[in-house]
Amino acid sequence: MKCLLCKGEMEKETVAYTVDRKGYHLFLEKIPAYVCSQCGERYFEEKEVDAIQDMIKTFEEKLKGVLTAT
Repeated sequence: MKCLLCKGEMEKETVAYTVDRKGYHLFLEKIPAYVCSQCGERYFEEKEVDAIQDMIKTFEEKLKGVLTAT
């Protein structure tokens, strides 16, 4: 697989992913991704993107009211 940015080789690795939004910081470790060996660009497969989005949605639903109270 080639990187869309620099055409370098993509390698399967695990990476950290962070989210900063709506008054919170979420840090996820060991997320599978393709990482370019040349420029470091990361690409996540659809199942990882869906899982991350589901986690964020669940997190925000559980914190509803808590974040707006501060």
